[in-house]
Order: sequence, then structure tokens, then C-alpha cells
Amino acid sequence: MTELQLILVYSLLSGSTVIFGGILSYYFGAHVKAGLIKVEIVHSSIAFGGGILMAAVALVLIPEGMQAVSIFPMVFFFLLGAIIFFFIDRYMERKGGTMAQLLGMVSDFIPESIAMGAVFSRNPQLGVLLALIIGIQNLPESFNAYLDLKSSYSAKKCLVILFLLSFSGVPAALAGYYLLSDMPMAIGALMLFSAGGVVYLIFQDIAPMSKMRKNWIPALGACLGFLVGMIGVKLLG
Repeated sequence: MTELQLILVYSLLSGSTVIFGGILSYYFGAHVKAGLIKVEIVHSSIAFGGGILMAAVALVLIPEGMQAVSIFPMVFFFLLGAIIFFFIDRYMERKGGTMAQLLGMVSDFIPESIAMGAVFSRNPQLGVLLALIIGIQNLPESFNAYLDLKSSYSAKKCLVILFLLSFSGVPAALAGYYLLSDMPMAIGALMLFSAGGVVYLIFQDIAPMSKMRKNWIPALGACLGFLVGMIGVKLLG
């Protein structure tokens, strides 16, 4: 297979877990009986997704971004991401809905897909491993994103949104391959921008949603999510 064909295949595979996570969340909500165990699973899943987002920020987005740009662009793009996501979050709250999990998923899915496409021309093996990590991250994040969306939309509309988003990694990877392969500073700036937004979302929305009174299990979910990210980065070498 050519490089372009590989990028198309792996970006489709890594994005497919977005809709799979949404479908899993749909059946979970429809067929698992309400009760303490179900509440624990939901909160633990949210914490697990938050842990994966933390890992994406701490182990991928920020290290890669800091390596690519100097200190002043680093500060600028990180703060820009945080401020823009602050305004998006405020807007969503005024509209009466929340999309923190969805925004968090997109904020690491898109830049990592761009990076995957960009590195394929230099290191195809690294691109494949990055696609694997993206796919693993997307599954719990889309599971939680469906729960977020369900508060504002019908089940059918939620699944349609996630289905369409599952293909968003393809143009992102192609853009990285064709436009940014020789522009590491641009990729670094994008990663720092996304990191700023994700950090804001974690502390403003995701972490508070995972909290349960007199229950300590969800916090372990966050640790497991971060561990998944650590394992992924270790696999990348």
C-alpha cells in the first residue's frame, strides 16, 4: 500500500472508535438498569476519559508542542486555547447544554490525527502506533461524549453527530501529510492550543462531573485512564 492509502486506512480505523463508543454508550443507557452500580460506571467512565485527556496533554500535546516552539509562542498558543475554550464553554452553558466531553475528544483527536499524517512520510511505523493510540483514546471519550450530548439531543441525533465526527480524522491526517509535514512549528502551535483548551475543560467540567459523594472509585478510573496514555507513549518509544 502507498503512504496515502495507509494514512486513509489508519485514520479511518482510529476514527471508527468514535461511533463505536457512542453505540456502546447508547446500549449501556438503554439496557443497564438504573442504580448505584450504573452511576458508579458512568462516573468512573467520565473520570477514565478525563485521565486519558490528561495523559494526552501531559505526554503528547505539551511535550511535542514545547519541543517545536520557543517560550513566547508556547505561552501565547496555550493561553489562546484556554481562553477560546472558556468562551465556548460559557456559550454552551448559556444555551443550556454541555459538550465538555465532546470538545475534549475533538481537541486531542484532531491535532493528533494531523500529527499522524505529518509523521507518515518520515516514520510510517510511528504513524501506525499513533493511530492505535488515537483509536484507544477515542473509545471512552466518545462513550462520555454521547452522555453529554444526550442531555441536549435525541439518541439518533447524538449518534449521527458521533458518526460524522468519526470521519474527521481523515481530512486532519491528510492536511498533516500534505500541508504540515515540513512545518513542525505549526503542528507544535496547534498541539499547545489544544492542550490549553483540554486543561481548561478537565478542571472546569470533566473532573467535577466525575465526583461522587462518599465514593472513591471514580478517582481510580482517572488513574487508569492516565495509565493507558502512559502505556501508549511507552509503545511509541
